Parts: sequence; C-alpha cells; structure tokens
Amino acid sequence: MRSTRKLCTALLAAGLLMAAAAPAAAHDDRGDRRRADNAPLVIGHRGGANGYLPEHTLEAYAMGAMLGADYIEPDLVATKDGHLIARHEPNLIDTTNVKSIEKFASRRRTVMLDGVPTDGFFASDFTLAEIKQLRAVQSFPERDQSFNGKFQIPTLQEVIELAKRKSREEGRRIGIYPETKHPTYHQQIGLPLEDRLLNVLSAAGWNHRNAPVFIQSFETANLRYLRTRTSVRLIQLVDANDVKPDGTLDFTKPYDKPYDWVVSGREGLFADLLTPRGLQEVKGYADGIGPWKPYLIPSACKTIQNGACADGNGDKVIDERDRVLLPPTKVIANAHRLGLLVHPYTFRSEQKRLTGTFEGNPINEYLAFYEAGVDGLFSDFADTAVAARAMFLLKNDPDYASCLVNARRCERNND
Repeated sequence: MRSTRKLCTALLAAGLLMAAAAPAAAHDDRGDRRRADNAPLVIGHRGGANGYLPEHTLEAYAMGAMLGADYIEPDLVATKDGHLIARHEPNLIDTTNVKSIEKFASRRRTVMLDGVPTDGFFASDFTLAEIKQLRAVQSFPERDQSFNGKFQIPTLQEVIELAKRKSREEGRRIGIYPETKHPTYHQQIGLPLEDRLLNVLSAAGWNHRNAPVFIQSFETANLRYLRTRTSVRLIQLVDANDVKPDGTLDFTKPYDKPYDWVVSGREGLFADLLTPRGLQEVKGYADGIGPWKPYLIPSACKTIQNGACADGNGDKVIDERDRVLLPPTKVIANAHRLGLLVHPYTFRSEQKRLTGTFEGNPINEYLAFYEAGVDGLFSDFADTAVAARAMFLLKNDPDYASCLVNARRCERNND
C-alpha cells in the first residue's frame, strides 16, 4: 500500500490538474495555447484504468482516480428491479462471467437492441441481488486477464460513494461522467434511465449545475428531456461506424445516426450534429460534444489497394499503424465559438490502436489533441493521459514549470 501511495503521489506531482468546468474561450482553427488553470480534463473511460483491470469495477474506478483521472465514467444500464449498474452494455456476456454460471444458463436469449438482433444475457433479466453474484472480466483479449472473476459489478450509488471517498483521499475533487446506455431500448422495456439517474444524483447531493457531474448520451431525445429536469452539464456523443481508407467516415448502420432518430423517422447522420447548424442545435440542449476522435483529426491509409487499406509499414498486419494523420477539421473551433465543450473519445495505448504518425508512442497522440484545443478526453490509461498533459502544460504555460519545481499545489478545484 505504501509503495502504491508513493507511485500515485509521484504521478500527481508529475502534473495532475483539476481543469475548469467552464467552456474555453474562443479558439482559432489551430486551438489556442492553454494555461494550467484551464487545462484539459482527463476522463477515465470505463474507469480510467481498464487498460489494466476489468472495466466498470470499483477497483478500476479507484485506480483510475489514483492515476490522475479528473472524472470516472460509469456507463449505466438498468436491472430487472430498476437499479442502475455500471456496465458498458445491457448485454453482460462479454464483460462478466455470466455465461460460465450454470444456474443462469436459461437466461440467455436474443433481443432487438437498437434494431439489431443481439444474443446474450441482459441486465434487465437479473435482479440486483443476482447481478452481485456475477464477477467482471476483461473484455479486451490482449489485455491482462489475471483479474477475471475477482471484482463485483457496482451500482451507481457505489461509484458516487467511491468518487467522494477518493476525492478526500487524493485531496482534489473527482467527479463522475455517467453515460445513459441505449436509452430508447430501456424506455421500450419499461426501465427508463433518466429519472432513475437524477434520483440517485439528488440523493447524493449532486443534481445541480456545480456538481462534479457530466451526463452523456449518443441519443438526443433523452438529453433534451434531461435538460428540462436538471441543470447538470450534458454532453452529446457523436459516433460513426468506421474510417474509410481515404479518411472519410463510414456510416454503416446501426452507427449511422442516434437511435431515437431511427425511431422518430428523422433523416440525417451523426455527422450532421457537428456541422455549424448541428452544433447550434446541440447548443440548445447540451453543454458540449463528445465526438469520436476521427471527427477532429482524421487519418488516411498510407497505401490503398483495390479500395482498401493495405500494409503500409511492412509488418504484414493491417491496423492503425498503417494510417497517417490528415489536417485537423474545424469542429473544435466551431464548437468553441458557440461555447460548447469538446471531449473526444477513446484514447488507448496499444500499438495497433495508434496512427502511424504517432510512431508507437501514445504520448504523441495525446499531445496532438491537446494542442488542437480539446477541453478534455476519454482515456483507458489515465496515467498516460496525465503525463502527456503535464508535458503539454510545460510547453505552453510558463508558470507551470515553476509550480512543479517548487512543489507548490498545482491542482485547481473544479467548483
């Protein structure tokens, strides 16, 4: 424990900051140079330590906070008896050991999830007491599997209690960044998420504008509803299916548009939310956008053969390393002109997930997006994101180096 505390203290001293919650000032197309009192947030994606531990567990959230995440992200789904638990999807098959528990074998079924037949075990078929009998597993096969079956599935209340406790222990405010997963689906099965979420936040004293909370969603209707019910900050997530070899985005269903648009018959694509007109619409109900990162800095294949990405670096494997960066888009600048925050996702450290321009070093990717002007980002590896932020600030804030050298408190409260 003592060695762990020393490690965390060292990481904090290396550059942990609490960023301001307010939108940044207007940026030019390149983004402006930020000072330490307005540093980008590090948002612990699925906890911020799921590069090391099974995602959405109290252990992963605690480690994410200790590694420097300003916010930890619980994705929320509902149980049969109406409790909100932290899982990436309503389907538990890939993130828990449910398929190995014989007494639950009969629960396996196929449901229509956002219009797609999906096989598995669904949280809405389990009570919270039954969920607590499951254990989390690492869903990325290339990551450490040695913690599989060790950690429970937490409720939203437990995540909030952890965030408050870690805030006291770390001496800084650590918030939560919940996502309502598949809100239309949950409404269709009689377990809507929105008021349940607000009730938990209210009980925790966190249902107000200055609470350390962002609520995010890939759908739009539920964010509009939430805006009528709460002043908590809201973020519109923006997705796509894939990136084409030339760097343009692919919008194959079901990742072409918010699912509430499908249900309502609204025309358009996710990308429409990031046009100047779309951003103006988002401004009417949300405080920012959470775009997939290729919307901000796209990439194209080094070599294209027969319309497909080819091996561009000679390793006989085709992945992100075979792509190179293209110039940044105007999305960040356009969003900032409207006072919208920009929090892209998801930053990961594995070599195969890093565009070739970054030369295998995840720090280079973080620096590119920090320099582009993002207000925060979602990371599976909070420690790497924090280290890169410290480097960014050392380059851009003349007072930050003095702060580090003189061991002054470099964090800023997020009130």
